[in-house]
Amino acid sequence: MAKKLYVGNISYQFTDEQLKQLFEEVGPVTSATIIMDKFSGRSKGFGFVEFEKDEDADAAIEKFNGQEVDGRALNVNVARPPKESNN
Repeated sequence: MAKKLYVGNISYQFTDEQLKQLFEEVGPVTSATIIMDKFSGRSKGFGFVEFEKDEDADAAIEKFNGQEVDGRALNVNVARPPKESNN
């Protein structure tokens, strides 16, 4: 399975499509999703990008972590799997 990246500190006006286009500078993107607040419908300022190849994901971390986009320095790293609840 390809690597999924966490992308933080995204401009609140950024769209899924803009996120995908930005990261496609490195290689083919499987998915790009900005997380939205379910009550307000506005961006939470972070999202996830998944690449077809692990090498492209590594290159994206190298290229975009700390890079300024729309006046904000992006945080880019490998996404951690969600914690399982003990219910």
